[in-house]
Amino acid sequence: MKKLNVTYRVFLAILAANAIIVLCMFLIMQWSIDRGFLSYVNQLEQSRMERLAAKLGKANGVSGGWGFIQKSPGSVSQLIGETIAEIAPPPPPAATSESRPGHPHQSGALPPTRHYYRLERRVVVLDAQRSPVFGISNPADIEIFKPITDKGKVVGYLGLIPSKFLSDIHQLKFVKDQKSVFALIALLMLLVAAAISFPLARLLVRPLKKLAAATGHLSSGQYDIRVPVDSDDEFGHLSRDFNALALSLNKNEQARRQFVADISHELRTPLAILGGEIEAIQDGLQDLSLESISSLQVEVFRINRLVDDLYQLALSDVGALAYRKSDVSLADILKEAINRARPKLAERSITLSDHLPQDPVFVFADAERLAQLFDNLLNNSLKYTDPGGEIDVAIESGVGWVTVDIKDSAPGVTESDRGKLFDRLYRVECSRNRASGGAGLGLAICRNIVEAHEGAIEALPSPLGGIWMRITLPLTA
Repeated sequence: MKKLNVTYRVFLAILAANAIIVLCMFLIMQWSIDRGFLSYVNQLEQSRMERLAAKLGKANGVSGGWGFIQKSPGSVSQLIGETIAEIAPPPPPAATSESRPGHPHQSGALPPTRHYYRLERRVVVLDAQRSPVFGISNPADIEIFKPITDKGKVVGYLGLIPSKFLSDIHQLKFVKDQKSVFALIALLMLLVAAAISFPLARLLVRPLKKLAAATGHLSSGQYDIRVPVDSDDEFGHLSRDFNALALSLNKNEQARRQFVADISHELRTPLAILGGEIEAIQDGLQDLSLESISSLQVEVFRINRLVDDLYQLALSDVGALAYRKSDVSLADILKEAINRARPKLAERSITLSDHLPQDPVFVFADAERLAQLFDNLLNNSLKYTDPGGEIDVAIESGVGWVTVDIKDSAPGVTESDRGKLFDRLYRVECSRNRASGGAGLGLAICRNIVEAHEGAIEALPSPLGGIWMRITLPLTA
């Protein structure tokens, strides 16, 4: 079974909501017209009872009592007919020309139709002592009785049981016609709702279709796709988020390609040297000596270091590095890293001065990872500091935080390059010397280690003329 698309689903949802509203309105109007028209009929009958009470009082005065009703029960029906005739249109001429003596028309009354009999069955007449005089209904069912007076004297009471439903054929026809009109109006409202709902559904779904089409292009690798932002509603926010996602994926794709290109470039040189020297040995152009083996070993070491750095970076990216954290002395770990770096610094005549606190500064961290962090930073300063330069290391404690500052001397780095130092495989152009520089992964690993300890690392211009690496770590609570 083929599923409906979103446009038709929204259209059906809007149409269904309108249909429910129209149906509820139709049912309410049906109930209202039944109840309202019945109330109107009862009010009309009550006004007729006032005229009937006046006629009964006059007839009582003429007859000298209620005996005329007992002698002629049809006289009440005749009086009811007269009250209706007073508000009914006059009879046609043909009907009046046929009048004859003794005919009810002579008294102005209409023939006792079934309407009179239905009204007559609900009329109750009591005398002055509230004894029943006329009526087949139970007087107890009547809440209000109208007094019947003759010359200002109460001679009886008149009551009418309200109708609980319509029974007159004309009334029923009128109500039926009104309901038919309401049904036609409800149908027209549904048609209008359907005519409005479909273009409205298309208008509402249009941004979603644009996003769906753009998502299809994005999934196929077109990361430069963008969606126009035309509103500030949820679709507008979704469009902005989509554009941000596409931009992020585009940058990640470019970084991935650059990463693969850089790795290939980093591996190509040592492999080319290895291949060239091995081929020279095989062709007899170079002797297999300790010197050639040492040269091959250096290139193998270079490849092994690159692979190890990549492995460490991959582990830190996925959070798979094992961190065994405990309360450790930050100054002791940094002092040990400085002692390991001093021999290499002495070879390049680089002076290292440290300003470490005498009191222990404890942080909740992995001692091995912090040692790796400081080794990488000190080796980075060693590689990119001119011979005869200097390095300054200091620890400063604050409220809840501790900072480690490693400053070195020239050469420095431009502001644009400082923002990229922690990008993997990035190296400042003047330092692209594989004899001294690495693959450009050390600082990326440093950043991951610091962030794993809920800290931050940044590169600043050093007052000594080089780079100032500042690490901020939380103190042990």
